[in-house]
Amino acid sequence: MNKALTYCTLLTLAATATGGCGHGDGTDTLPQDSAEYAVEGAKADAGAEADADAKADAGAEDYVEAAEMLLGGDYRDSVPAQWTDSMPDDECVKMKVRTLPGGPLARVFNDSNYVHYAEAQAFGIVPVMKPSDVLSIDRPIVAVHSCNEFIIDSLKYSYPYLIPEAAKLLHDIGARFNAEQQTRGGGHYRLKVTSLLRTQQVVRRLRRVNRIAVDSSAHRFGTTFDISYVNFYTDSRGGVNRTQEDLKNLLAEILYDMCQDGRCYIKYERKQGCFHITTRDIAARRPRPTPPPELQKKHHK
Repeated sequence: MNKALTYCTLLTLAATATGGCGHGDGTDTLPQDSAEYAVEGAKADAGAEADADAKADAGAEDYVEAAEMLLGGDYRDSVPAQWTDSMPDDECVKMKVRTLPGGPLARVFNDSNYVHYAEAQAFGIVPVMKPSDVLSIDRPIVAVHSCNEFIIDSLKYSYPYLIPEAAKLLHDIGARFNAEQQTRGGGHYRLKVTSLLRTQQVVRRLRRVNRIAVDSSAHRFGTTFDISYVNFYTDSRGGVNRTQEDLKNLLAEILYDMCQDGRCYIKYERKQGCFHITTRDIAARRPRPTPPPELQKKHHK
């Protein structure tokens, strides 16, 4: 039995043990959106890697196979047609949300990349340089499926995996987002997750199109994910319509409480239109990292 099979089995068991989304009546429990762009990116990187190092033992075919193993067949399914990220803009009912202390959201959620990276490095996996490195990873990661709590967007620059603690945090955020909609008069929206685990080669590709992306990305450790505040998935079968602004503020309210409980660090990303979230190791109770003076004004992702 090879190491790949052993690890795929571990992923399946870990996802089950950590409360991964199950399949109920097929209506509310959703399969994950396609990650075909990530596979194509892996193929491109594989070719580049093979050209750069003709003496490498592992060729491009092995690299692509590892990428497809990492993604898994389930991720080629599409989200059911009734879920769309085209939000209705008429007949919206105002939602009551509380005003957060600290001013605008960019000030409230202003944890720098230094803070995210320090926590991710201490808590997460050894960074994955390329998909085949999953074979020698030092701790479990779990598959993240679209489900009742959130929907995974098409992943062009990341893979749908997190460490178990980060997956639990994501599920908890989504569950509370759903519950608060109903508590406040109803709603038919799901969170849109736009980025999860990144390999170093994916980070390099991303930097070609996004200058804000940095080599020292917390996404490399499996601790970090992004949730859009610009778009939310909507069940087109109907429900109480809400404005994007109210949904963003509701999500911000939930994330603020998570931060106050010591569960995560968050950066409000203006250009990417998302909350950049890194899971904290609650048991370790590490103090908040303090950036050196020359980095304290840098808040890049």
